[in-house]
Amino acid sequence: MHLRLKETGQQHQDITVYDTKELYGERGSFRVMQFSHEAVQGAMDLNDPKRIVLEYPRAIIHLMELNNPSFEDAFVIGHGIGTIAGHFPDKRFKAAELDGKVLEISRTHFGYHSDNVIIGDGRFILANEAPQTYDYVILDAFTAEGTPRHLVSAEFFGMAKEKLHSRGAIVMNLMGKGANDNLINAIHTTLGEHFPYTRTFALPAQGARDVQNVVIMGSGKPIRYQARHMAGFIEALPGQGHIIMDSENAT
Repeated sequence: MHLRLKETGQQHQDITVYDTKELYGERGSFRVMQFSHEAVQGAMDLNDPKRIVLEYPRAIIHLMELNNPSFEDAFVIGHGIGTIAGHFPDKRFKAAELDGKVLEISRTHFGYHSDNVIIGDGRFILANEAPQTYDYVILDAFTAEGTPRHLVSAEFFGMAKEKLHSRGAIVMNLMGKGANDNLINAIHTTLGEHFPYTRTFALPAQGARDVQNVVIMGSGKPIRYQARHMAGFIEALPGQGHIIMDSENAT
């Protein structure tokens, strides 16, 4: 491993960029952005920069392309290295990134060039967008504690729905244990209060306690997917959970 950068971001979390010859068992030449607690936030194949390396953006891109091939406008909360927006150069993307240092690193170390990222809280920025503006809202935001509560609450999902076209969708990258995770159950239940159609997908875990990427989609129309294009994600059926409100006392 060759360390290229390690510093503290504006949100007081460690940000590390390194090059490696192996990533998740695959041999090659990769550049990785990693946050605190060894949480990989983005990876680029240095031999093929346009290739989508990580499974979860591949799954999200498949869901976007299959469910609305002609989509035009998307709002992303959590820029990272800009993988999903960079995959769609001909679409109109707007991204919100809380940490300006992350945006700077995505430009200097990962070649992100688009001028479509706003620094600030994604919920606040999205709230100021016009109603029925977007085909997709993509949530891929993490702190050291996980996905912030105010981005998975009933109030947030209600607001996000207002910003989507009537048949638009929200797609989230989360961390959990699929159908056996209390938080995933709660997020799925809360999302279902605002979107008539929901589906949850998880990467298989080695053990019952292993935490893996979980992708949840909520839409105004039935959600389709093709298993062979889901990058190893399989559909999960979360149990009933509590409704997440902005105020913890309201749950």
